[in-house]
Amino acid sequence: MSDVCLTLAGEQVYLLGERALYWPGTSTLVVADLHWGKASTFRAAGIPVPIGTTSDDLARLDSALRRTSARRMVVLGDLFHAKAGRVASHTLAELRRWRSLAGTFEILLVRGNHDRHAGDPPNDLQINCVNAPAFVPPFIFRHEPVDAEGAYGLAGHVHPGLTLVGRGLQRETLPCFLVGQRGAIIPAFGSFTGFGAVQPGPGDRAFVVADGEVLEVTGPADASPTAYPAALDELSQTDPESLIWRP
Repeated sequence: MSDVCLTLAGEQVYLLGERALYWPGTSTLVVADLHWGKASTFRAAGIPVPIGTTSDDLARLDSALRRTSARRMVVLGDLFHAKAGRVASHTLAELRRWRSLAGTFEILLVRGNHDRHAGDPPNDLQINCVNAPAFVPPFIFRHEPVDAEGAYGLAGHVHPGLTLVGRGLQRETLPCFLVGQRGAIIPAFGSFTGFGAVQPGPGDRAFVVADGEVLEVTGPADASPTAYPAALDELSQTDPESLIWRP
């Protein structure tokens, strides 16, 4: 894994190749949009999708926790995708096994739009749940990006993906961190989530995740009419159901 170290609001943070952010000052791992049980929800609706996404995501989560030795994890919303996924026996069995082996570190869920429909996780997963915003100076944790006064925002919800165009006009959309002057949006952690196309605005920095490496993008990206508005504070106004799916 190859990570990037930045200073945000005076605090050192790491953008991790596992699609997570690590704040060493408080030993906190920050993830967003896990959407546990999404594949199970699709299968329950009769849509054939591959199995194993939860196991793969938990292995990646273990990698981030092991590398950072984090003592706390903050989930920026959408832990479960839907109620059907939250109660799916196979998904819950995997999560309970993982929780029993992962140790006693604290997990905090800042509820997102899917959590409001899916409901809070079962008590035996030992996950504390709060409504947004959750203020831990100098950061404010929430699911949807909102420009807040007096704090630096960390959010998810958008599933940011940056479409890069190669010399032969080949196109590749990769998960990305979008870092602005007053807030940052981190990529969806879940591997079965799709992407919302983003276009960095003036003063923004974009870091894509490719094969476990975090790389800053300095050249032109996709500027198609379907791209999101450039300003970070405009992203939260977009309907998440209209996000562009890039398989």
